[in-house]
Amino acid sequence: MSDTSIKMVHGTALTDAQKKDLLNRLARVEGQIRGVQKLIANAAVPADCDSVAQQLAAARKALDRAFITLLTDAIVTHSAAAATPEQALQSAQNLATLLDKFG
Repeated sequence: MSDTSIKMVHGTALTDAQKKDLLNRLARVEGQIRGVQKLIANAAVPADCDSVAQQLAAARKALDRAFITLLTDAIVTHSAAAATPEQALQSAQNLATLLDKFG
């Protein structure tokens, strides 16, 4: 997957640069998962499980990093877009709820 295969919508959720960074991160995770699938398909001896586990852990960490990047970017973008302290507080509360729900 490359970010050119997905049409980005311009909006206020994230900047185009933030979206591009996240899409690139997810493309790398997608490549890692494809690699894990090949490792599993080609596993022949018990030691191959170590390689699979290592690659799964790396993919999970990369996906977790993308999640943190999404939240960090959202905090920055939404805080900068707030016209009043009350709007900034509401954005922060919404993001805290999101983190509590999925974090």
